[in-house]
Amino acid sequence: MRYDVIVVGAGHAGCEAALACSRMGKKTLLITININNIADMPCNPSIGGSAKGIVVREIDALGGEMGRNADKTLLQIKMLNSSKGPAVRSLRSQADKVTYKKEMLKTLEATPNLIIKEAIVADILVEDNKITGITTEDKETILCDACILTTGTYLKADILVGDSRTPEGPHGEKRANFLSNNLAKLGFKLLRLKTGTPPRIERSSIDFSELKKEDGDDEKLTFSFDNITYYDYKNQVPCYLTYTNEKTHKIIMDNLNKSAMYGGFYETLGIGPRYCPSIEDKVVRFKDKERHQLFLEPESMYYDDIYLQGFSTSMPHDVQEDMVHSLKGLEHAKILKYAYAIEYDAIDPLQLKPSLETKIIENLFTAGQINGTSGYEEAAGQGIIAGINASLKLDNKEPLILSRSDAYIGVLIDDLVTKGTIEPYRLLTSRAEFRLLLRSDNADLRLSKKAYEVGLLSQGRYDKLVNKEKEIEELEEEIKTITFPQYKCNLSEYLKRPEVKIVDYLDKFSKKYDKEVLEQVEINHKYEGYIQKAKKEAEKMIRLGKKQIPDDIDYSKVDNLATEAKQKLEKIRPRTIDQATRISGVNPSDIAILMVYLKRHYNE
Repeated sequence: MRYDVIVVGAGHAGCEAALACSRMGKKTLLITININNIADMPCNPSIGGSAKGIVVREIDALGGEMGRNADKTLLQIKMLNSSKGPAVRSLRSQADKVTYKKEMLKTLEATPNLIIKEAIVADILVEDNKITGITTEDKETILCDACILTTGTYLKADILVGDSRTPEGPHGEKRANFLSNNLAKLGFKLLRLKTGTPPRIERSSIDFSELKKEDGDDEKLTFSFDNITYYDYKNQVPCYLTYTNEKTHKIIMDNLNKSAMYGGFYETLGIGPRYCPSIEDKVVRFKDKERHQLFLEPESMYYDDIYLQGFSTSMPHDVQEDMVHSLKGLEHAKILKYAYAIEYDAIDPLQLKPSLETKIIENLFTAGQINGTSGYEEAAGQGIIAGINASLKLDNKEPLILSRSDAYIGVLIDDLVTKGTIEPYRLLTSRAEFRLLLRSDNADLRLSKKAYEVGLLSQGRYDKLVNKEKEIEELEEEIKTITFPQYKCNLSEYLKRPEVKIVDYLDKFSKKYDKEVLEQVEINHKYEGYIQKAKKEAEKMIRLGKKQIPDDIDYSKVDNLATEAKQKLEKIRPRTIDQATRISGVNPSDIAILMVYLKRHYNE
């Protein structure tokens, strides 16, 4: 059997990649170790969060599925940082882990051109440095023209609890034993990374009267620009807040030698996530803090598990019991699933092009945690881009490269392929220099035309976008005609005042405008100066981005270029001058020398 594209792994990256390929007309095979774990949420039961929620909106704007699937399975949703400026606002939801998987599987099975198969991939087949297929651990060979690896945390995965190391994937699933070794044989540099998950607590054993209740927002919110609500916003499932305390910290410090991370049981350990540390790490690294907040989040309406967010640990089970029982409201809690750390193989993302095609093997793409990232949203964002670009490559078309001023997904991928990572990468608003342009509210205006041009956005959704743009233009003109003689200005100018809200003047408009249109116009005017400044900086970056660096350049021949710059440029081989400016160790003087060289030798 032969396919246009084979997607290996059916987590959040694999689902988006497979859907993108099949929707773009490619005969696609999605291979998973266990069909029941498709779109699994092995850790946090949430979709979205700071910066991450904007990524989900971007995936939706590009024609992806994560936002729609999250909307169908909400237990709770809120807008983070709603009291702050629009650049940092982001949706975060609690999703039902059971229905999330079911809904995604239903979507995959109903998608034309897409076949799902259970198997474990052992190796990839390569001829003349080009992918030709895969082989499974059952010795089956399947041919393809392009392949996307989205293997998550399953590559030679080890579960770590205390002094115990068990070779298995999340939830005790089978792991992929051979693929990473075979990738290394092909020339890929591998990383050994680590992440973890906290214990799950029986809901009925928690004294919620002792905890602070955290409700969802009292308004209808959706990730998808379809704006279809499937939940009762007046009846959302609450979360709760508790804290570690002096007793908790003493238990941890007294038993630190039993932790997989601190016990010295292993010669080497994978590197864990800086921005999502274990509770042991928090207590050791932040000794001045008297307490750390923990959220109790529901995992599903179909079972009794409560996720103890912020309490990831690799302590032995008996120590976990003492740690949990030291917490307010959890003195008599029953642990249903113990916490663990998991180690796994990933590839060095510096071996990737901005399209997410590997530099080593043509038509081989990678997405998700195999690229060194953490988080469902980062994985899904890479997945849809890898799917789009694999399909475009097979059609002999230019790849879709999102710039840092286009999308958070563009920031994520550029960081990976330009700077690399040695730890699980997490997307943060602070990583985006153009975050005022990359808002949650305007993801469709930024990206949906691109999705339509590559064939991933339906005509109906594109027509809706065009109408929205038209209404924004109409309202922009209309507010100029509404004057306030007492202030000697019109509404366009008046809106720049912090206390003025556009909704207070709806009776002055010639027709009823959608909430999204009103929001865009208000933001555009209130932050006009800042937005224009950001756009000028982005345009400068775009100009540098158009200055292509030829593929055949020999950096050793560039006179006066610093030795470190030569080494870094040779290793990463940036596509553009703009990308070269962001490489660590390449200084402005090196860029100036490089541009002179290109002008002299390539007429660039």
